[in-house]
Amino acid sequence: MDITAFIRELLFGHDCVIVPGFGGFIGNYTPARIDKTTYTFHPPVKQISFNRNLNNNDGLLIGRISESVKMNYGDVRTLVDEFVENIRKRLERGEKVVFNHIGSFINNHEGNIQFEPDSDSNYYLNSYGLTSFQVMPLEGYDVRKRIIKHVDKEQVRQITLRKYLWRAAVIIPLLGVMITVPLTTNIFKAKIQATNMNPLASVEFEKNKDSVERNKNIESMPVIQPPAVPKGPITNKESQPVNDEIIPAELPSESFCVITGSFKSENNASVQMKKLEADGYAPELIDGPNGFYRVSAFRCTTLDEATRKKDSIGVRYSGSWIARVK
Repeated sequence: MDITAFIRELLFGHDCVIVPGFGGFIGNYTPARIDKTTYTFHPPVKQISFNRNLNNNDGLLIGRISESVKMNYGDVRTLVDEFVENIRKRLERGEKVVFNHIGSFINNHEGNIQFEPDSDSNYYLNSYGLTSFQVMPLEGYDVRKRIIKHVDKEQVRQITLRKYLWRAAVIIPLLGVMITVPLTTNIFKAKIQATNMNPLASVEFEKNKDSVERNKNIESMPVIQPPAVPKGPITNKESQPVNDEIIPAELPSESFCVITGSFKSENNASVQMKKLEADGYAPELIDGPNGFYRVSAFRCTTLDEATRKKDSIGVRYSGSWIARVK
């Protein structure tokens, strides 16, 4: 039985086909190439080589033959062994054994099997329909003449100048915009914002900047002192005229409140007041500007007292400030 047809079929889809007891055929990919001596273009090819050490049965060849001829595996294995034995006897007699479209085998002087692949066969499926072809070069064609050409220095100078002018026309307006925008807008001005970290509602605090300026105005206010009362006992009250009776001046009706939060919603302000009451304070709700509701923890008569209490409560209620209330 000639099994070379099955070997050829398997070489198209596999890179290694082993003939048990004889050796293995290996497909090696070679990319497209150009033979510069003969000006021949060769397509990609899968060249076949032979390795006599790959002689263990992997079941590929025998399984394919068994499926094709509808014979059991053992009978096909016997047929392959007979085929290999016949090849070996022919090689020992010095004959040249040819596998059609694969290659030829001979025994060299040392008694080793030597394989010569068929150069006309290509088992690379992607090269189907591609053959080698020869193209002779054109006579009198000098590539250097097409590469080297005269360069006009004046033309190069003009092209370079146009490039610089074009770049300047793009960069100068951009620089002008980059300089003008920061000067005409408040994009780089710092803004101070505050929050009270209340998870129950969205709290809207007034700007701390206004409170700081308000505190400065409070500190700069003149302190109204009551008129001095003469010291020492009055020996004769009846001798003193009635019109000279000393009446203390009326103290300012303003007070200073320690504000812990300012809210747009009255419900949110109520939540803040309940929290202060739970902490032991006596909060007070004060109307603020722009419809805000301020929550006061303390009402003090002097600025110094309000400052001390603000520092003490500021540990728990950060962002507290002092507001002057009439």
